[in-house]
Amino acid sequence: MKNILFVASECVPFIKTGGLADVVGSLPKCFDKQYFDVRVVIPYYSCIKDQYKPQITYRDHFYMSFNGKQQYVGIMETEYEGVKCYFIDNQEYFTCSTPYSGMPYDLEKFIYFSKASLSILPVIGFRPDVIHCHDWQTGLVPVYLKERFQGGDFYRGIKSVMTIHNLKFQGVWDIKTIKYISGLSDYYFTPDKLEFSKDANLLKGGLVFADAITTVSNTYAEEIKTPFYGEGLDGLMRARAHDLRGIVNGIDYDDYNPETDKFIAKNYSAKTFRKEKVKNKLALQKELGLPEDPKTMMIGVVSRLTDQKGFDLIAYIMDELCQDNIQLVVLGTGDERYENMFRHFAWKYGNKVSAQIYYSEAMSHKIYASSDAFLMPSLFEPCGLSQLMSLRYGTVPIVRETGGLKDTVQPYNEFESTGTGFSFTNYNAHEMLNTIRYAECVYYDRKREWNKIVDRAMAQDYSWPASALQYQAMYDWLIG
Repeated sequence: MKNILFVASECVPFIKTGGLADVVGSLPKCFDKQYFDVRVVIPYYSCIKDQYKPQITYRDHFYMSFNGKQQYVGIMETEYEGVKCYFIDNQEYFTCSTPYSGMPYDLEKFIYFSKASLSILPVIGFRPDVIHCHDWQTGLVPVYLKERFQGGDFYRGIKSVMTIHNLKFQGVWDIKTIKYISGLSDYYFTPDKLEFSKDANLLKGGLVFADAITTVSNTYAEEIKTPFYGEGLDGLMRARAHDLRGIVNGIDYDDYNPETDKFIAKNYSAKTFRKEKVKNKLALQKELGLPEDPKTMMIGVVSRLTDQKGFDLIAYIMDELCQDNIQLVVLGTGDERYENMFRHFAWKYGNKVSAQIYYSEAMSHKIYASSDAFLMPSLFEPCGLSQLMSLRYGTVPIVRETGGLKDTVQPYNEFESTGTGFSFTNYNAHEMLNTIRYAECVYYDRKREWNKIVDRAMAQDYSWPASALQYQAMYDWLIG
């Protein structure tokens, strides 16, 4: 039996702000339980969903020297869908309305969490063969593991993996502060370790000291070795190229299933979508006050409204796009200028644009099920989950060829009749517009071809068990 411990700052269903929580919550239950005992540790935030709190019970506590004093470390636990989950309790750090409070407060909180995650292991009697760390919040786990925990027999030989979900977020602050909070010696604050442009970088520490590095798609693993995508760490990524691999995220095929989805007006399958899928579009058009027309091509967008997601491209060609026979339905929140941009166009083209400037799980499912195409023109996209959901619902993705979008959406080839979506290469507004218009042509003029694209899209398998097999292979390789 191989023991694996996931250490992360969030995990569904307990607490979620983004895709990281989906990975940490969904992946562990997909491993073969005959060979792998996979457990999870996250902070015990006061803002964990109330319905789960009664199931989380007290296990033990102790005191740990941290930041110049003895700090309380409480251990809570529960089992959820067959996976053992531990929670580190400390009211001073984890009483909060959201998991992240911003710098510098998050630094101390997550450095404490990293040290406590290693310290609880003998107390809970679980010795992992591999500790799998996620993003900068756990960057010091591989560092501490090599620095102060390797001495004891219990920790000797434990391997660590660092997964990058988004390289943009690194946990950077001045060396003096991080050195004081972490208790690490000067030895660790040099350019080949944690030092980064005269500051200290927690993610970099994890990437230097981890035994293996993964990120969430093959293309992103290649992109981050280049200056444009490397966020200042491309040199380190090139140096560690042999230890770096990309494994695409999955989505939960039970949660995202057009045959059983309780949020949508009409369930459908790969066999019945030709007749049934359109009923969702009519229901959504009615709900949002758009003209009810089954033939109009509906393009969906469900996203954080930020620069990373390519909304400057959409802003640039929006007036032109609205001359076409399309409807655009947008759901999300983010930068004020993009929120207001979509509100403006919904006012200007009321019969073509619907701007839902909030977030709702139910509405997102309705848009995945109702739209004919799904637009994702990201500047960079480590993995992306929305395109996987659209494929699952037979909603044809229109994406820019970057990161996980390039790996998961095969561009339509009209000569070979292959492909599961449409894509464009350069970060250019008119290249995007031309690709959308090409998709419109196929939708309106070659309906049979369009339906074949939908058939191929719905036949893809991006469920978690497919990803879990690749992680298992990596753990086997690490443990030897």
